[in-house]
Amino acid sequence: MAMPDSDRSQHVDALLNGLPEVLPPPHVCAKLRLAAGLTQQDVADAVGVKRVAVTRWELGQTSPRRPHRENYLRLLKGLAERFPEVAKAAEGMPTPTSEGGSG
Repeated sequence: MAMPDSDRSQHVDALLNGLPEVLPPPHVCAKLRLAAGLTQQDVADAVGVKRVAVTRWELGQTSPRRPHRENYLRLLKGLAERFPEVAKAAEGMPTPTSEGGSG
């Protein structure tokens, strides 16, 4: 028996809600932080990690894990809303891996 369209829509929504949100590229995260005049220590204190973790995130060496990921993502979304020109301008910049580096 075929699934009604309304059930399909709810199923799609459930799948989307279960997916983790994607963080911006590391260089965009750093530019947003700088645009707000925040230090890596400011971000670390707010998210609940050590400053070195923020450094590694912004260099693309590591990615935040739960629950820090959700807090960091919330902060970045807020900064992107306050500084949309920074978020847009940084999107077109090449990342270290896209410049032909070994990663």
